[in-house]
Amino acid sequence: MTDDLPAPPSAPPATTPPVSRPLLLRPPPLWPPQADGSSSSAAATGVPAVGRGWRGGGGGGGAAAVAGGLDAGVGVVNAAAAQGLKGTRYRLFTGDLRENARRNREARTKPLPLGCHDIIPRVLPMLHNVVKENGTLSFTWFGPNPRVMLPDPESVREVLSNKFGHFGKQQFSRAGRLLGDGVANHEGEKWAKRRRILNPAFHHEKIKRMLPVFATCCIDVINRWENSMSSEGSSEIDIWPEFQNLTGDVISRTAFGSSYQEGMKIFQLQGELAERLVQSFQTIFIPGYWFLPTKNNRRMREINREIHKILREIIGKREKAMKNGETNNDDLLGLLLESNMNESKGNAKLGLSTEDVIEECKLFYFAGMETTSVLLTWTIIVLSMHPEWQEKVREEVLNHFGRGRPDFENLNRLKTVTMILYEVLRLYPPVVLLSRSTYKEMELGGIKYPAGVNLVLPIIFIHHDPNIWGKDAGKFNPERFADGISNATKHQAAFFPFGGGPRICIGQNFALLEAKMALCTILQRFSFELSPSYIHAPYTVITLHPQHGAQIRLKKL
Repeated sequence: MTDDLPAPPSAPPATTPPVSRPLLLRPPPLWPPQADGSSSSAAATGVPAVGRGWRGGGGGGGAAAVAGGLDAGVGVVNAAAAQGLKGTRYRLFTGDLRENARRNREARTKPLPLGCHDIIPRVLPMLHNVVKENGTLSFTWFGPNPRVMLPDPESVREVLSNKFGHFGKQQFSRAGRLLGDGVANHEGEKWAKRRRILNPAFHHEKIKRMLPVFATCCIDVINRWENSMSSEGSSEIDIWPEFQNLTGDVISRTAFGSSYQEGMKIFQLQGELAERLVQSFQTIFIPGYWFLPTKNNRRMREINREIHKILREIIGKREKAMKNGETNNDDLLGLLLESNMNESKGNAKLGLSTEDVIEECKLFYFAGMETTSVLLTWTIIVLSMHPEWQEKVREEVLNHFGRGRPDFENLNRLKTVTMILYEVLRLYPPVVLLSRSTYKEMELGGIKYPAGVNLVLPIIFIHHDPNIWGKDAGKFNPERFADGISNATKHQAAFFPFGGGPRICIGQNFALLEAKMALCTILQRFSFELSPSYIHAPYTVITLHPQHGAQIRLKKL
């Protein structure tokens, strides 16, 4: 439920490079010197036209595509270098993909100490090293495409606000769109239409009506945990799969109502698809790789067909029921279809097609499930590391609700709960990076960029920056949010776990309300601590996961 899917951790974006460019057997220097030792003319211009750089005759096919992309990329990097940016050197075909994969493998063999929230070196070891060597404003290569990191909150705010339409979503490969080619992947009027149709489903009052579903799903989980208790009133569970199942259940029920059991099958398939997508990204950049009949590619296409089949059947049943007046449209699918009917006013061209609705439903699943399950998992882990905050927040919950079911109005009055969730989102953002592309020549932070530059908005780097958050940036300190987000730091744009601007996550209120309900229900019934078997090892599988699970010891209160 987001309007801003993360960039795949190691996937080069899809490009539409010029044709008839030869594949060079080795890349030239990024900043070739002139006879007098100065930068080349390409760099000296500051902002070369995209495509300036490598020239030649002949060639074609996939090789020409890669060469064309490189031609543009080297021009961009030459321009950046002339203005003081530094970064990695290009490696033929792979760019930094192999080095990124190597560093990830190495990092994943080294867990962090318990209580350590300095997670960037483990989560993004490649970028961490690039920043360490070249400074925060630097670039890397993903396949044949350079990406520039924007560490400045003001530049990030400008990009996300996109007042003049100069920045677009980075377009990913066909494989990268499998998780949902919905509102998050579109631009211009196409995006505006989809956002307009989706907005009513996430209105304040509509989300409020879904609270009983949140509560039912949470109580089901709590009852199951209680039934697993030993005679001493304690048990050990891995909360990571538990929260994935919980949020999968919530999104299935709130999205599809009575069809939630079919929806749970989609949740399982989407999980497998995400894992396989990450595998496919850790490879050499070959144009058309998605079309190769590898075992992984065949399975991903098979999963996609199965998801489409299930959703097509659910949507068909719902549309038939709506025509017969047999549904109240209280779930997300019903609200989406109702809004779509109002938008189209009988003209199918004005609304969404069945395939469009399917893609939005796929996005419901991935974004709606992932964001909240990740947030809840890291919240329980962090509160286990900081028992003083666990006691403080439990006291607030019991003062508001006792042992009763949390209600909508009081959930929104919980100050300590909100502070803790914000601080966990700061330290452990579910999405660690966002990306944008420039549509035209732009200046950001005193640096000029030509059109077609891929910009990385490094959420996790900005969230952990001591120059922004103070010397305790690497510490868990919810008090920093005591007076709200705008007063937590002098840069309001320095906190953006849900993105920002007109494309801010459409489901952020849904996700936070669900997280508050789950956290309150757990705090009412249990105290918890880390199991001795827990290994602190955050890593990215599109979103920020615990590599070895999240084993917690529960004690019934």
